[in-house]
Amino acid sequence: MQRKTKIVATLGPASNDPEVLNLMMQAGVDVVRLNFSHGNPKDHIDRAEMVRAMARARGKTIGVLVDLQGPKIRIGKFEHGKITLKNGDTFILDSDCTLGTQERVGLDYKELPRDASRGTTLLLDDGRIVLWVEEVRGNEIICTVKQGGALSNNKGINRQGGGLSAAALTEKDMEDIKTAAALKADYLAVSFPRDGADMQLARKLMVAAGGKSMLVAKIERAEAITNLDEILDASDAIMVARGDLGVEVGDAAVPALQKRMIRMAREKNKLAITATQMMESMINSPIPTRAEVSDVANAVIDGTDAVMLSAETAAGQYPVEAVAAMDRVCIEAEKEYETEFSKRRLSMQFSRVDESIAMATTYLASHLKVKAIAALTESGATPLMMSRIYTDVPIYALSSDVGTRRKLTLFRGVYPVNFRPATQEREQVLHEAEDELRRRGAVRDDDLIIITIGEPIGKSGGTNTMKIVKVGEIRCTSKA
Repeated sequence: MQRKTKIVATLGPASNDPEVLNLMMQAGVDVVRLNFSHGNPKDHIDRAEMVRAMARARGKTIGVLVDLQGPKIRIGKFEHGKITLKNGDTFILDSDCTLGTQERVGLDYKELPRDASRGTTLLLDDGRIVLWVEEVRGNEIICTVKQGGALSNNKGINRQGGGLSAAALTEKDMEDIKTAAALKADYLAVSFPRDGADMQLARKLMVAAGGKSMLVAKIERAEAITNLDEILDASDAIMVARGDLGVEVGDAAVPALQKRMIRMAREKNKLAITATQMMESMINSPIPTRAEVSDVANAVIDGTDAVMLSAETAAGQYPVEAVAAMDRVCIEAEKEYETEFSKRRLSMQFSRVDESIAMATTYLASHLKVKAIAALTESGATPLMMSRIYTDVPIYALSSDVGTRRKLTLFRGVYPVNFRPATQEREQVLHEAEDELRRRGAVRDDDLIIITIGEPIGKSGGTNTMKIVKVGEIRCTSKA
């Protein structure tokens, strides 16, 4: 059984070794994530080139996702590395402080005094430390510790309920977008966007740099939930980034929000990645906890396009085992998932011919005994729309464009295929597509397949033909 849900793995010290990376690819990685919070431009470019060279050697297509650092909403460093706070202590966040002490600590995020006032609740280190603001005095925020514990260097800061004014794109991010364009990143993840305007700015900067990356909005702020519609409209994908989001909106709200975000993404023909602590115990353990297995399976059942590994593969002791575990959990969850069609889609009218073809193809594939769908594509638009409808039938996206094939690595249930027909004559192209599926072992004689194609052949966004074929002979034709 082929896995439909894609696996994104973060690269780092644990996975820089080519031998380890090769084993991770063998275990099932579809997309690698380059975390631009660490490393320099040359490191990232070299890593991307290594990944693509290894993928070519394996005859595999691997996507590259660049993840921007975003604003550094963090405290500074302590003189002795860390302190321990007790409930009831007075503790000061001071943007002028250089090295922290037991009484105060500096801020990498210098604007915090403007975002806080008496009664504000500040959450440090993913909510492990809770501070209640008594008053703001110039560059000092005087707080009472409501929940204490150990606090070390550079821990993150969240404002309960959201409201931090930090811009999504920093000067560093704007420079990093140029690097992402230079390495031809397939996806660009924007950290902490507040609204659609943040994503529109990122797209303008990417286009100006000559890049063609699809944009991923990381939903990490409470404001992003309020503005989710416009963020989706301005993006190509969202990442359900459950860490910071859970701190701002409360951990109990995250599961329902995850389901809502994935559902909205699918309805708008966008992609969804589910991330954060999916198999975190595997940083130090060769097997996941049962709770982690259930978490990954639940995301698959929600309809996510991809599940993501972060520290598990970047810095963990078992990066290959983490990928393999995620692979088998996804496959098992998909076995139990019932195919269903969105009533909203069945009742709606389509303004685009290619979307009508995509809908009709997936509907027929699930009602006939179709073995596979072959979507001949230049841009990837038709396979994307097909993948928004739940179906058990694999979608093979046949494209001669390497950039398109790499983007397809994130689409649920879609498998990119390097396809370069010897002719532009339609019937011959269809026969070659059928032969390609047969060569791959996806179909055999007498299987039913559906092929979609655009005429004139080679025109991007022009899918207008659907053909139902019995392998070896033409069954019937439908043309819109």
